[in-house]
Amino acid sequence: MTSENPLVSVLMTAYNRQQFIGEAIESVLACTYQNWELIIVDDGSNDNTVAIAKKFEAADKRIHVHINEKNLGDYPNRNKAISYATGEYIMFCDSDDTLRPESIFKMINLVGEKSDFNFAMSWPQFKEPVFLSSTEALRKHFFESQFLFIGPGGTFMRRSFVNQIGGYPIKYGPANDMYFNLKAVCNTTVLLFAFDLQYYREHEGQEIKNNYSYLYNGFRYLNDALNELPLPFSKKEITWLRKKNYRRFVVNLFNFLRESRDLKKTAMAWKLANFNSAYLLQGIFH
Repeated sequence: MTSENPLVSVLMTAYNRQQFIGEAIESVLACTYQNWELIIVDDGSNDNTVAIAKKFEAADKRIHVHINEKNLGDYPNRNKAISYATGEYIMFCDSDDTLRPESIFKMINLVGEKSDFNFAMSWPQFKEPVFLSSTEALRKHFFESQFLFIGPGGTFMRRSFVNQIGGYPIKYGPANDMYFNLKAVCNTTVLLFAFDLQYYREHEGQEIKNNYSYLYNGFRYLNDALNELPLPFSKKEITWLRKKNYRRFVVNLFNFLRESRDLKKTAMAWKLANFNSAYLLQGIFH
């Protein structure tokens, strides 16, 4: 069973975030729930990010700063942060965002003594918290309204469960979290809660703005998920979803070419997606 005041590992990955990281750390310090550890993993910054983080570490023993020997990239670094965590639960606060003061307290109250809890994510369309079974959540996502798209900052998870399913994939660029969410829900119920854990900061340096990478990785992660994950669907439904994914990529690729007029990048996206002529025909006639 969950202890009354379980330790929560707040994971903060950083790369050249000197203008934001101090405020991010201060937001964790200001949380109303205080039984946390803050794991900061710097990915080879060449600005003052580490120096700022180290000052906070010296002042509070709950803060632990780790520095990678070489740059790993976004999701490999998130997995590195997970490997340092010791809390019963983990959550992310990116170094350019800030936690809401009540966020951890709210999640601990929701989780309570639920020994079978593993995975929660924010979904504001629900007015009240709701648990969905794996099958309910996946059928809703694929056949009603896609909602399993929230990034790491909108999730709250049991650490042992994240380790059990192998952490985040690292081959889908900014879409790694999309594959991870599907894999997580294939293996457990999901708790959906109708509030934000963080204040999200928008700026030009965010990976989420890399639309070109999403173009081909969006196809790749879903194609692999339909082939690899134990989705609770019939063969006919899986075939229909595959063809829908083919068609979506064809449309997105055409729109990219029309807007960019860049034939070379369009061809490269086709190649990076591992798309082929058979997929093209199935997508066109879907």
